[in-house]
Amino acid sequence: MFDSVAAQGTARALRAEHRGIRTERKEPATMPRVAVVTGGASGIGHALAVALAARGDVVTVADIDEQAAETVAKDLRARHPGRAEGAALDVQDAAAVAGLIQSVKDKRGRVDLVFNNAGISIGGTAEEHTLDHWNRAIDVNLRGVVHGVLAAYPIMLEQGFGHIINTASLAGLVPSPLKIAYTATKHAVVGLSLGLRSEAASHGVQVSVVCPGYVDTPLLDNVNRGLPQTADGAHARERAIKLQGKLYLPEHLARDVLRGIDRNQAVIVGPTYARVAWWIARFTPSLALRSAAKNFREMRSVPEPRHVA
Repeated sequence: MFDSVAAQGTARALRAEHRGIRTERKEPATMPRVAVVTGGASGIGHALAVALAARGDVVTVADIDEQAAETVAKDLRARHPGRAEGAALDVQDAAAVAGLIQSVKDKRGRVDLVFNNAGISIGGTAEEHTLDHWNRAIDVNLRGVVHGVLAAYPIMLEQGFGHIINTASLAGLVPSPLKIAYTATKHAVVGLSLGLRSEAASHGVQVSVVCPGYVDTPLLDNVNRGLPQTADGAHARERAIKLQGKLYLPEHLARDVLRGIDRNQAVIVGPTYARVAWWIARFTPSLALRSAAKNFREMRSVPEPRHVA
């Protein structure tokens, strides 16, 4: 993405810019909220479920791995009685997503927070991406979010309140080679979220999008799972560390997300490295593109072209 030299001198300006994207700042909620977290059995979703239960919210941990979801929920109930339940959910199944969120509404009387967090990772060069890579990325990373929005938004409109939080990625904000199917879906989730936020505000419904840099989750070890593997997919963790230096901990991102929700922040980005990269892409896009091309050459040992547009 970006090297450290390109990022020098931007931190102070970034902090001012980051403050500027907060809108309608609110004090943290004091009453328990009803939350649904997809992809909640591991990684970012697990960290969110833990953080929500710890602050007193009631959480449905939904995951395609039913046993893992129930294990997480059982652990949370042991620490926070009555605060969690597990559910099997494949976000590719629109009817199943709608059924789960409606069942939570029927049982709890309302739905306050819906985290459309489930996702997969795709890696490789553009020529290595098959139609299967593209279809899987779109079905899970984009349609999974669409299904969550279609299920939650009407309920929240009827309630007159609620907050939808969609997990995208820093790859949805900056040029990100070597994973363009993944990148395309994450850009789409950012656009969906910001467009919906503009509509939802007048109805009392809030929408945020989470765009983290590289986070230390099992996703880095399962790139292209069930699909033709590539060198970039097989070595995703090592390459993420080379690019970012240190992987962000999911519990730290969960803290950032909950703080962003309390502030009704439109775009939640972390860690600082990712915020700097986003700032560069917004205000000096030519530098962002050059940095992305440089990273691509370094990762793939491709000679620098004689003329760069």
